[in-house]
Amino acid sequence: MKLFTAPPLSHLSRSPAGETPRDRQAACLPSAPSQLRLMPIARLAQGGRWRVEAMRALTEPCLLWFTRGQGRITVGGTTRGYGAHNAIFIPAGVMHGFDMSPQTHGSAIFFGADCNLPLPQGALHLRIRDAASQVELNALLEAAQRESESDRPAADRAVHHHLGLLSVWLERQAASGANDLPAPDAARKLVARYATLLEREFRSGHGVADYAAQLGVTPTHLTRSCRSSCGRAASDLLQDRRLYEARRLLSETRAPVKEISEVLGYTSAAYFTRAFHARTGKTPSQFRKAP
Repeated sequence: MKLFTAPPLSHLSRSPAGETPRDRQAACLPSAPSQLRLMPIARLAQGGRWRVEAMRALTEPCLLWFTRGQGRITVGGTTRGYGAHNAIFIPAGVMHGFDMSPQTHGSAIFFGADCNLPLPQGALHLRIRDAASQVELNALLEAAQRESESDRPAADRAVHHHLGLLSVWLERQAASGANDLPAPDAARKLVARYATLLEREFRSGHGVADYAAQLGVTPTHLTRSCRSSCGRAASDLLQDRRLYEARRLLSETRAPVKEISEVLGYTSAAYFTRAFHARTGKTPSQFRKAP
């Protein structure tokens, strides 16, 4: 098992004749590697900062351990500042994105789609002020790295057990009061529900009014709550999520632009191209050809 390799890219070719839009949509869904992986946070932005800053969700849990730098991170519709010695746990399926600068350093731990560790059910934002706890976490990650790179017998099992100790570390830090996520008020609860719904249905072509109706509120109230919780309009979160997926498909697959527009619920390839250009400054074809 190689813990420190980047996840493989998915590849998508033109859909066979007779395949339905739902079939094509399923084919575009990324599948998480089954193995645990760890990599420098800076590496996550290879190919563009949109890979970390735009809203997305993963099909596996992950932990971001920031050792230097600061910025803002949005998890489940709530935006908070992060700094050095912040550990942020994000469960599978939770929409998130974070600002990143050249001064941002740390590690990203991906637990794999087949992870059976007892990990937290909800997101955590741990501000680790205790030096001993910082040293303990760094030691766990370094030990896992050493085992992953060794040829000794049972190295895979040793890596798994080190990550099991990491799950214990997370549980203990959460119990100690290090979790800095604010208590959810009515606005944050609504936006968390919106983020969950959006992640599930962003390919449907629905607009903010459709989501607001499903949530039992007006579009104005939903947008006001989003601005209060994360400083962005409901429509911004929706477009950001759809265009992250568009960029991912353009860069990681060979799917035609028309097919990508259909998968993401756009009414036409022309409308998709205009929306993509307005947000990125490039057409889908130009983005795909860019180095």
